[in-house]
Amino acid sequence: MIYMLTLLGNIILISLTRWDTNLRTPMYFFLTSFSFIEIGYTTVTVPRMLFDLVSGNKTISFKSCLTQMYFFFLFGTTEFLILALMGFDRYMAICNPLHYTNLMNKRFCYQLVFGSWISGCMVPTVPTIVLSRKPFCGSKIINHFFCDVGPLVKLSSPDTFFLDVFVFMISAIVVLGSLLLVTVSYVFIISAIFRMSSSSGRRKTFSTCASHFLVVTIFFGTVIFMYIRPSSGENYEMDKAISIFYSVVTPALNPLIYSLRNNEVKKALVKALERKRNSWEDFGVVYSIKLKPRPRPR
Repeated sequence: MIYMLTLLGNIILISLTRWDTNLRTPMYFFLTSFSFIEIGYTTVTVPRMLFDLVSGNKTISFKSCLTQMYFFFLFGTTEFLILALMGFDRYMAICNPLHYTNLMNKRFCYQLVFGSWISGCMVPTVPTIVLSRKPFCGSKIINHFFCDVGPLVKLSSPDTFFLDVFVFMISAIVVLGSLLLVTVSYVFIISAIFRMSSSSGRRKTFSTCASHFLVVTIFFGTVIFMYIRPSSGENYEMDKAISIFYSVVTPALNPLIYSLRNNEVKKALVKALERKRNSWEDFGVVYSIKLKPRPRPR
């Protein structure tokens, strides 16, 4: 059910940005990219988890496990970078409005998103290659809901120091680097909001940024607690609960946050529903005319 809500919510957001000309701005271009990533992020893990629960068959091949880990890492890394770009976009729109249109043009936005995807593809490559060549000694049971890099490293050979350090460092660079860019952007944004003389302008600006800030807080907080902290020892149950939250629950909440907190998205949704209703009414009129029986000749 949560997975279907995630798919439906993100597909609606993507469709609205395509249909409504008022949403064809850099902000909603990044939001579309973010929604597409959310679909991939959950699709990598949730269908397999549901299949395991329904069928009771919880075995997975080594190649499939590495593939799942790679794409989960890929979508997660790209999502952090896109969230950072969304914060930078809001900073440019609010703090540098005169240069915003010239800088955040269509070509530059495409380059930023393309660079995020390239980085997302490169980051999990080294852990995947190293794990594919390591011997797995002892138990082959992954104490997790899906093939994440942490549980796989724990199952590999005892000499995992290099891999542990690499995963920690690359996670810190991606997560904390993205968080730093978002934090700096919002420091300037909040400063600009307080300098605004119009209360309506402050409310509109805050409403525009609040949804993104809430998503950043939830997603970054859970992932930092999961990956960038001292070793949790044998506390696998807490790690599993946190992983479910950031891989399943958070992607389901994001479309609701962006739609309920954003007036432009709500207006576009209402407009789309009205257009759909009018088209159905027109179809009903035409259909009833076609089915109207001819009068019998006297």
